[in-house]
Amino acid sequence: MGYRVVNGTIFPVAPIGNISHKIDLKGKSESSNFDNILSTEVNKNDSFIISSHAVDRLKNRNITLNNEDMKAINEGINKAGSKGCTDSVIFYKDTAYVTSIKNRTVITAVDKESCKQNIFTNIDSVVIL
Repeated sequence: MGYRVVNGTIFPVAPIGNISHKIDLKGKSESSNFDNILSTEVNKNDSFIISSHAVDRLKNRNITLNNEDMKAINEGINKAGSKGCTDSVIFYKDTAYVTSIKNRTVITAVDKESCKQNIFTNIDSVVIL
């Protein structure tokens, strides 16, 4: 299970099971409409996901994040996305967050001590906050 951060607040995200959309004869989906899709896309820049792996790393390394930290990381994801980045390391408060900008997901978190003698691969950018 992963977590989604919306406006600095953490919400658990369960895996998606079988999703079915009923379509009526007019071709419109009952479960989604233009307003829902529009609001989802507009609010996309206000949230990101913390993967279960990243949650485990945050717990194991005693890294805690408050609402301001979440907003700062979200701002870093937005900045990287605006520059066309796809995979970034975001440095914030002595912690490196390996992040998929394209998927708006924090993949893992590495504290200052664990960063020593490490190499980050498949990264196209670095964001320093």
